[in-house]
Amino acid sequence: MEILLMSLAIILGCTVFYLFHQQRNLHRPPCISGWIPWIGAGFRFGKAPLEFIEQARIKHGPVFTVFALGKRLTFVTEEEGFDVFFKSKEINFEHAVEDHIYRTVSVPKSIFLTSHGLLYGVMKNKMKISNLCQFSEKLVEGLHEQLESLGTDGSKDLYNLVRHALYPVTVNTIFGKGLYPTTQENIQEFLKHFQIYDDGFQNGGQIPECFLRNWSKSKMWLLNLLEKSIPDLEKNETLDDLTVMQLIANTLRPRAKQDKVPNYAVLMLWASLSNATPVAYWTIVYVLYNPSVYENIMEGISSVFGEAGKKKIEISENDLKKVPLIKRCVLETIRLVAPGMITRKVIEPVKILNYTVPSGDMLMMSPFWIHRNPKYFPEPELFKPERWEKANLEKNAFLDGFVAFGGGKYPCPGRWFALLEIEICVALVFYKYQFNLLDPFPKQNFNQLLGVQRPSTPCRVEYKCRK
Repeated sequence: MEILLMSLAIILGCTVFYLFHQQRNLHRPPCISGWIPWIGAGFRFGKAPLEFIEQARIKHGPVFTVFALGKRLTFVTEEEGFDVFFKSKEINFEHAVEDHIYRTVSVPKSIFLTSHGLLYGVMKNKMKISNLCQFSEKLVEGLHEQLESLGTDGSKDLYNLVRHALYPVTVNTIFGKGLYPTTQENIQEFLKHFQIYDDGFQNGGQIPECFLRNWSKSKMWLLNLLEKSIPDLEKNETLDDLTVMQLIANTLRPRAKQDKVPNYAVLMLWASLSNATPVAYWTIVYVLYNPSVYENIMEGISSVFGEAGKKKIEISENDLKKVPLIKRCVLETIRLVAPGMITRKVIEPVKILNYTVPSGDMLMMSPFWIHRNPKYFPEPELFKPERWEKANLEKNAFLDGFVAFGGGKYPCPGRWFALLEIEICVALVFYKYQFNLLDPFPKQNFNQLLGVQRPSTPCRVEYKCRK
């Protein structure tokens, strides 16, 4: 009898406990989980994350939680949650990425948390709009040099063509000359290791390195390259023109017990190459596959710089403002290939719509799907640069609903530099070359969560100088 009573008491207690927690969870967002402990919905989410997010939004509404790999990922997909995501004091960026930073570039959490705000301020100040003039001449000169090395004609995968042009120019501008290799053999080795590192950056922050041997080797290769190169790069500094890397070194070393400048340099290398190159590539692709847009851009280029291809032109910020269609095309491209996810961590419970998101949740926003919401962008799947005529780009204001660069306290510090670099690249490529398309419109890789979408199919072109 006693055993029976004890069993009933235990069952009753468990029932009360379950109902109590169910009541507490009524105001939490709907949760998508799985039957495997810790793994949760990880398999379904990891198989096609962007499609998973959109299907979950349709089924569960604008706010929902995914339990995967031991983490609660709460997604915000409507404007009602934007202010909370970007401005709430209960939401924290540094704590959201500290684990990822530690695993991908081996910067200890303590160093990252104490130095992030200061380093962010240094980079933001260096690459602010009023300082862009110090970069434009270097970018134009470097791009002319790289495009000349392609020869007067040939055929190439367009992504490799853009990468050939932008990688060395970006590295030389951000780090100074001496880091990017100059021999073909060394360039190919650099490209191989950076591509492996870039492709695995997303998983590198989630999966132990013992399961990512090739990625781990490429990570160490890049770290060794930076460790060897930084002493020489720092010798080239002048007080009037410190590179971004030199500013990071000068800011970090007096405040950190360990020399983690090479680790931050790898992070800066990834950030500067991983997004600008694919955006420039996709911009050129979208323009080439939209003949009317291409014709209008060429008319604008000719009106400002003269007949295309006839001379080695200089390009300033003011010149680019006279061909506003280029910037509109770049921003429309970013809208279409935006990052799959940006993240914050909930430090204290916050309310979004009618839901309470508990502390410890990772709060996620998907610019990729927000930019495809017809509420913000009518006919969202179409490439329509004219929609950006409504934005006040003269005052650097974007369209409502455009969140590709983040927001709040920590928007992308290099966004103005990146836009300038991409615009110059697009203008020079179209000024110099005529293209003949050899492949259908390339497909995007819809598994990309961190950084803009990469092509999953080739786009080969024949190119020929206009001279």
